[in-house]
Amino acid sequence: MEKKITYAKAMVELETILIKIENDELDLEQLTDKLKRANELIRLCREKLHTTEKEVENILKEMGEGEAGEK
Repeated sequence: MEKKITYAKAMVELETILIKIENDELDLEQLTDKLKRANELIRLCREKLHTTEKEVENILKEMGEGEAGEK
């Protein structure tokens, strides 16, 4: 799997895989490979979402502490 794939690119790739599955464009071997790739992409997206959530929580916490100190 690519090391520096962005969330947006992972989502586009997942959508492409889903379309191919829905349109029966894959043979059995391709389906297995694409499902493995989809699993990797889903894991990557979850990790990125979790990391972003934590960063946002930390920023909001810092902002709240800054406001409390200003009063």
